[in-house]
Amino acid sequence: MLYISNIINYFNRELDGYATKNEINSWAYIVIEHLFGYSKADYICNYNQKISKSNFHKIFDIVKELKTYKPIQYIIGETEFFQLKFKLNNSTLIPRPETEELVSWILKHDFSSVLDIGTGSGCIAITIAKLTNSNVDAMDICDKALKIAELNAKINSVNVNFILNDILNTEKMPNYDVIVSNPPYVQKSDILKMNKNVTEFEPHRAIFVDDNNPIVFYRKIASLAIKSLNDGGYIFFEINELYHKEILNLLNKIGFVDITLKNDINDKPRMIKACKK
Repeated sequence: MLYISNIINYFNRELDGYATKNEINSWAYIVIEHLFGYSKADYICNYNQKISKSNFHKIFDIVKELKTYKPIQYIIGETEFFQLKFKLNNSTLIPRPETEELVSWILKHDFSSVLDIGTGSGCIAITIAKLTNSNVDAMDICDKALKIAELNAKINSVNVNFILNDILNTEKMPNYDVIVSNPPYVQKSDILKMNKNVTEFEPHRAIFVDDNNPIVFYRKIASLAIKSLNDGGYIFFEINELYHKEILNLLNKIGFVDITLKNDINDKPRMIKACKK
């Protein structure tokens, strides 16, 4: 007979060598919550609950996929961001903790209109819409990503205006109080240095840029934002720590003021805020 108490040990036995023990335990708890709806505290209280054959087969299949280095979020098709549920597919990036930090920073400001450029799963736009009374627009070049974002907006009971558009071919935008973007910023030459769970499963178009123009999205978005932001409005970026000086100089040259570089929880320069006069 199989019990919930067996799941942690099963994950550690089968996945030893594929990840750290902490990562493996994290995956196991994510699966327990996904299949049974139990938090860690609930898991302890339901330690001796029997597992059906159906759920055991699901667990077996999940572990099998984890051995291919497929991220757990893609395997179960969802993740959490700001304690909200978000569906994912292979057209959407997995939201990272650094992006939660960026959203926390944005939420400390007053605004009534927001544009999220390169929205992906919609995590930034939907969280802001959920936690403020702002009018929120969200743009992406990928229609498959936008369909998932639209679903996530329904799941989280918010209204977001989703726009299918290529920002690099955009010449003009409406006015906003805040423009935010977590655009592609990893050089294509770095692909060989990255883990399989990223390079083989996450959408390359949302990650990589040409080596000869690594800040192309920042340059384009900033040049549009300086015209379309309302006076006193803000632009927020998640950035590649390697190019923070170039992006700071870019924003200064374009005419932004009160430019602030912020470190993430790992003490790396990963976020920038700038104000339009």
